[in-house]
Amino acid sequence: MEHTYQYAWVIPLLPLPVIMSMGFGLIFIPTATKNLRRIWAFPSVLFLSIAMVFSIQLSIQQINGSSIYQYLWSWTVNNDFSLEFGYLIDPLTSIMLILITTVGILVLIYSDGYMAHDEGYLRFFVYISFFTTSMLGLVTSSNLIQIYFFWELVGMCSYLLIGFWFTRPIAASACQKAFVTNRVGDFGLLLGILGFFWITGSLEFRDLFQIANNWIPNNGINSLLTTLCAFLLFLGAVAKSAQFPLHVWLPDAMEGPTPISALIHAATMVAAGIFLLARLFPLFISLPLIMTLISLVGTLTLFLGATLALAQRDIKKSLAYSTMSQLGYMMLALGIGSYQAALFHLITHAYSKALLFLGSGSIIHSMEPLVGYSPDKSQNMVLMGGLRKYIPITRTTFLWGTLSLCGIPPLACFWSKDEILSNSWLYSPFFGIIASFTAGLTAFYMFRIYLLTFDGYLRVHFQNYSTTKEGSLYSISLWGKKIPKGVNRDFILSTTKSRVSFFSQNRPKIQGNTRNGIRSFSTSFGAKKTFAYPHETGNTMLFPLLILLLFTFFIGFIGISFDNGAMDNGIVELTLLSKWLTPSINLTQESSNSFINSYEFITNAISSVSLAIFGLFIAYILYGSAYSFFQNLDFINSFYKENYKENPKKYFFDQVKKKIYSWSYNRGYIDIFYTGVFTLGIRGLTELTEFFDKGIIDGIINGVGLVSFCIGEEIKYVGGGRISSYLFFFLCYVSVFLFFFLS
Repeated sequence: MEHTYQYAWVIPLLPLPVIMSMGFGLIFIPTATKNLRRIWAFPSVLFLSIAMVFSIQLSIQQINGSSIYQYLWSWTVNNDFSLEFGYLIDPLTSIMLILITTVGILVLIYSDGYMAHDEGYLRFFVYISFFTTSMLGLVTSSNLIQIYFFWELVGMCSYLLIGFWFTRPIAASACQKAFVTNRVGDFGLLLGILGFFWITGSLEFRDLFQIANNWIPNNGINSLLTTLCAFLLFLGAVAKSAQFPLHVWLPDAMEGPTPISALIHAATMVAAGIFLLARLFPLFISLPLIMTLISLVGTLTLFLGATLALAQRDIKKSLAYSTMSQLGYMMLALGIGSYQAALFHLITHAYSKALLFLGSGSIIHSMEPLVGYSPDKSQNMVLMGGLRKYIPITRTTFLWGTLSLCGIPPLACFWSKDEILSNSWLYSPFFGIIASFTAGLTAFYMFRIYLLTFDGYLRVHFQNYSTTKEGSLYSISLWGKKIPKGVNRDFILSTTKSRVSFFSQNRPKIQGNTRNGIRSFSTSFGAKKTFAYPHETGNTMLFPLLILLLFTFFIGFIGISFDNGAMDNGIVELTLLSKWLTPSINLTQESSNSFINSYEFITNAISSVSLAIFGLFIAYILYGSAYSFFQNLDFINSFYKENYKENPKKYFFDQVKKKIYSWSYNRGYIDIFYTGVFTLGIRGLTELTEFFDKGIIDGIINGVGLVSFCIGEEIKYVGGGRISSYLFFFLCYVSVFLFFFLS
């Protein structure tokens, strides 16, 4: 056992050899390296798989009751100051290691197919592997300064990956926005670390927890200063986990490749903020004011994220706001002291949301050759619909991922979300009402995404082949049920499976009646391939979806298991997860009950499932009809303006509906507010400062210099020895004297 722990430091370093080899190859022998680029995917997956095996072994030992293990190396020793680096293995670390490695492996396999024809294939694998290394280093860090070091590396990798297609201005702008927004939180995190170092003289977790257990309860330290430093630490988590008000970077981060959205913005990077709060939970729980703030921020974020996802047309941005909302649930759980429920939802959400993001990438891949390679079209759900006929495997996996996130039993997110809802009601009815209402909204907008994407008919063909104005793209709303004229409802592109190798793309056979659906395109190798679109993606993209589907089905059972003896006594025992997580809390009080009354569990489950089903039902009414297509917004507006006197109540509710839709579609106008206040405000302040600097400060200095120059030019003629100059000045003086004398 000790032997395994001693070599745990290898886990973050395993991907590094492949990263360095690819990097040096791209620098010194770029041609040969690029020609062998598909080969690099195998060692990347292999080394990360070895790290996963190590992580699983460590987790098994933690479950079996092993103690927390920490190993340190002295970095700098100076008088009383000692800076140490090392690694810490505890239940929290083991959970995050498994999460990062499993999702990372599946994303790497998926990326081989998704990025196969991209010129930056190797550069992408360098970035994503280095990100995985940084994240593994973050979760194994043994002190605050080490966490901050890897925290910044994770932010740098995120910047590179979001702006991977940096030649597109919108992608370049998105990565800059993410970088600047996270700098706000990171600056607060740095100040918080320095503040606690000033208080304790140490950066080790054990010293911070000593403050929590001894000094703060006994008033041995200034509580206001400690609260301020804790708030600054929390600010770093707010930015990284996209909590209000620093959430604005997350939807724009969807400009990166879709595998990045699955890895960074669903399972790992955004979870870093939750991990930081969980790591410092013994400190935060001793500060009631900070705990209240955490719960309030989480509540506001989960509700705001759900409402902003209601009207989004971009499938990835809809999922991004869903991620923001689910992270709010985790933050709320931590704020009310439900440590296990927060980490449980972190696990279940990571696998379910990774499944949804990778599924969206499969959808985008099937749509791109049909509508063009612009994200505005390939990710626009308005152009989708009826894809269940063309990508059945993706549709099935996406449906189960959607139902899991909606909280339908026995899928993964049901168990964790139900526990958070129960604890929220026990803590405060206010939190319980908002969390429960948001659960219904979650079911609504997630099923809306599914119905707009897979239900009905493929609307892009109405745009391409319709001869009427009703088929236009931007003259549509979300509430109509009229099919545009001139559209063939039976237009179907048939695809069949073919026998292909694992690292390749499926090539469906083309039937004779699908001529209109044929698209030709040239690959980077110059070969011209013809496909029928939309079609199912290749095996390298489908395999991760199927594995994540298994996680979505079964990962929820680690959090709750029914014990026969316990059930006879009317209780449900939280066995595996409770035993796994308890040692990392290290507190005298329990963060959540070990036993839950079975009657309460069933009652709460019925309540939460009823909310989810109600949200699904409303979504189906609005979006689920096979004949539910979009009508012209201008037509609706003109109709109600002409007839509002006959039915003013209907006109009123439609106007309210339009306002809500506009508010949601425009992101709550928060980005507009930030642009007006911060971007334009700071720009105006800089222009004012520039005017003050150049116009006033430099103007005074330049004016003094000009006056001195003019006086000098005049004086040099006074003592020049020329009679004409003397006579000229004499006449000037006499003229001035006479002027004043006569006046």
